[in-house]
Amino acid sequence: MNNNIEIEIQVNVENSKSLLEFLEKNAIFQKESHQIDEYFSPAHRDFTVVRPIEEWLRLRNSSGKYSINYKNWHFDENGKGHYCDEYETKIEDLNQLRKILEVLNFKPIVKVDKIRKIWIYEDYEIAIDSVKGLGNFVEIEYIGKDNIVDPKKITDEMVKFIKDIDCGKIIRNYVGYPFQLLFPEEIKLEEQ
Repeated sequence: MNNNIEIEIQVNVENSKSLLEFLEKNAIFQKESHQIDEYFSPAHRDFTVVRPIEEWLRLRNSSGKYSINYKNWHFDENGKGHYCDEYETKIEDLNQLRKILEVLNFKPIVKVDKIRKIWIYEDYEIAIDSVKGLGNFVEIEYIGKDNIVDPKKITDEMVKFIKDIDCGKIIRNYVGYPFQLLFPEEIKLEEQ
């Protein structure tokens, strides 16, 4: 699979206990980290004026390990994103990169502060996130090696996976954490 394509879903589940029990019994725990994500937008091309927002530029501090990430989301005819082009690399000095972005006239727009616990189960990386100001979420990313021709099919399989664990009501978030923090009045969550 092209490692610059990301296929994922983000959901709230009514009963996370079922999911945790399943993961503890069947998945491989990877790590827990405190992640602070800072999102930026160029002053000359404000990413946040387009709906749905297609682009995000993020600096991440994950328990003292730093990275920069750019995502360009692709949406279906209903404005729902099932995958994105993703470019990410480690960085050595977060403060210097912030200064570079500032000189280039990139403006900080929002900060996402979360505790993330990650498990691997078959072709999925499953993260349980506790996001400051938003609550708890489950994020599932496809990490399989197959070349994917239908990201929607993969995301539908992810939703089925969560339903089969019997997590109760599942609410899908198509907009991501930064959007929810920036524009809470525009959030349209969808029950699956």
